[in-house]
Amino acid sequence: MSAPTGRAGRRPTIKEVAAAAGVSTAAVSQAFNHKGRLSEATRRRILDAALELGWSPSAPAAALRNARTRSLALVVRRPTDVLGSDPHFSELITGIEGELAPRGYGLLLHLVTGPPEENALYERLAAEGRVDGAVLTDARDDDARPGLLARLGLPAVLLGSPDDTAVVPRVGLRDQGAGVTEAVEHLLGLGHRRIAYVAGPPELQHTRVRRAAFEDALRGAGLRPFAVLHTDFSERGAVGATEALLDADDRPTAIVYANDSMAVCGIGTAQRAGLAVPRDMSVVGYDNLPLGSWLHPRLTTVDQQVQRVGAAAARMLLALCGEDVEEPALTGRPRLVVRESTGPASGGPDRPD
Repeated sequence: MSAPTGRAGRRPTIKEVAAAAGVSTAAVSQAFNHKGRLSEATRRRILDAALELGWSPSAPAAALRNARTRSLALVVRRPTDVLGSDPHFSELITGIEGELAPRGYGLLLHLVTGPPEENALYERLAAEGRVDGAVLTDARDDDARPGLLARLGLPAVLLGSPDDTAVVPRVGLRDQGAGVTEAVEHLLGLGHRRIAYVAGPPELQHTRVRRAAFEDALRGAGLRPFAVLHTDFSERGAVGATEALLDADDRPTAIVYANDSMAVCGIGTAQRAGLAVPRDMSVVGYDNLPLGSWLHPRLTTVDQQVQRVGAAAARMLLALCGEDVEEPALTGRPRLVVRESTGPASGGPDRPD
C-alpha cells in the first residue's frame, strides 16, 4: 500500500492515517481504542497505514481514553462583555449540547483573553485529564493551537472552513465568503454604490476571507469599498464604527456587519441619528440568529447554520474520543436571507415585490 507522508518536520495526523486507509478518523480512533464494529481487515488496514506513516496515539491521549471524564471543553477567546452580548455562542452551544446531552456528556465553557492564557488552559486540561476533548473557536492564520493539542494528545476539532491538510479536523460550511458576496450583489441590485463593511478582528481567518469576498464583489462591479472598519465584535465597537461611517461627508447608503449583534447596534445608531432603515440606509447582518426576525425592520442577514455547525463539531469530537457516532457531512455554504432591513438606494431600482 502506498500511503501519503506527513509534511517534513511535523508529526503525521490522524486524518492522514484515515486517508491512507480509506476510512474515517472515527474508525482510526476505534481501531486503536478497540471499540466500534470494525472488521478485522479494516482494523489491519488502519494499523498498517499508521505504521507506514509513523503515527501512533500519544501517551496522554491513551490515558484520557482509559479514564473518561465524559466532558468536553468549548474554549472561547472573547472578553466576557462581548460574549454576553453575542447570541452566536448561545446558538453554537445549543447545537453542541443537543448532541452531548443524550449521550451523557457535559460541556465545560472556558473563556480566555489571549494566547498565553489559552495555551496554558489546554496544557492544564490535558495534564489533569479534566476533559476528553476540546472544541476550538476562531481559526487564525498560522494558528499554533492545533499543533499544541496534537502534541498534548487531547482530541480536538476547530470551527472553520474544512481543510484536508489541517492538523486537527475542521468543521464548518465551505466558502465562508459566499454569503458576503451574495449580500454585496443584493445591495448592488438595489442600486447601492456606497457600501461599507464593519468587520471583526483582523487576525481571525474568517474576517480575512469575508473581507476579501466583500472587496472582490465590489471590484467586480467596478467599485471600491466605501470603507472597511475592524471591531472586536462588541456593542461599543459596532456603535463607534457606525457613528464614524455616518459622520463621513458622503455617508454610506448600505452597511454590511460581521454579525447580527453589531447589525442590531447599527440599526439603533442610524435611527438615533434620524435615519430610517431601509429608506435612508440598508443594513445586512451575519449569522441569521433568531433575534433578526423579531426586529423592526426584520434583519436581512447571512445564514451560516450556527446550530448545525455546533452539532457537527460535537459529533466529530465524540467520534475522535472513540464514541460510536456517525461523523457529520456538512454540505452547503452560507446564504443570504433577504428581509426588510435592505431596500433601494436613493435613485436606485424599486424594491421587487
